[in-house]
Amino acid sequence: MIITDTHTHLYSEAFDEDRDEMMQRALQNGVQRFFVPAIDSTYTERMFQLEKDYPNEVFLMSGLHPTHVKENYKEELAHVEALLAERKFYAVGEIGIDLYWDKTFLTAQQEAFQYQIQLAKNYKLPIVIHCRDAFDEVFEVLEKEKDDSLFGIFHCFTGTQEHAEKAIGYNMKLGIGGVVTFKNGKIDKFLNEFPLEHIVLETDSPYLAPTPYRGKRNESSYVMNVLGKVAEVYNISTDEVAKITTENSKAVFGV
Repeated sequence: MIITDTHTHLYSEAFDEDRDEMMQRALQNGVQRFFVPAIDSTYTERMFQLEKDYPNEVFLMSGLHPTHVKENYKEELAHVEALLAERKFYAVGEIGIDLYWDKTFLTAQQEAFQYQIQLAKNYKLPIVIHCRDAFDEVFEVLEKEKDDSLFGIFHCFTGTQEHAEKAIGYNMKLGIGGVVTFKNGKIDKFLNEFPLEHIVLETDSPYLAPTPYRGKRNESSYVMNVLGKVAEVYNISTDEVAKITTENSKAVFGV
């Protein structure tokens, strides 16, 4: 059983004390593919080191996270662009709009999001979307960029059934993580309305740990809890969920 964690911040400071042990736990559980989103330029070296340490398991993305869109966002976008020109990445992410913490930079976030979608198209890469309290704003940008070259993952999907339909309509897979295991997560109530072909699994480590670890540090081995819940929602075996969602991740990332 090969399991793919399509979204995990393995380079995070949260793992500095026990990164290798954490990786071994994931590998022992069958998690063999780790897709690693960017945040901003301050993490680039850590990401490269991680890739060097796990060259067969770790696949990097390049991008500017919406909560890191600040006064210097144009310099940060130039860094993303330079990296994409320099070497292979598997997606542009995570990118998008976050209005939960701060609405000050909404216009800059919209601009950065659209610009990075265009970069992804230039390199024929998928995008990985971060959306928090911003479904309307994200869909507005996607509508402008909608065409056959737009595809990717709506990471950490927490929206309604209508939001899910819309996201899939923009050629996005739904990134399903710990929230599906929460009592009040809601997405487990309608997820099986959509064929499993539209779903990929993720942890968003070290954030959003699934039940029974909710509130603790998340790690990639906990994708097993997400896998178990998705199997229950679809009423099929965990092996089948692992197989289909890993195939879906291959379709998105091309590897």
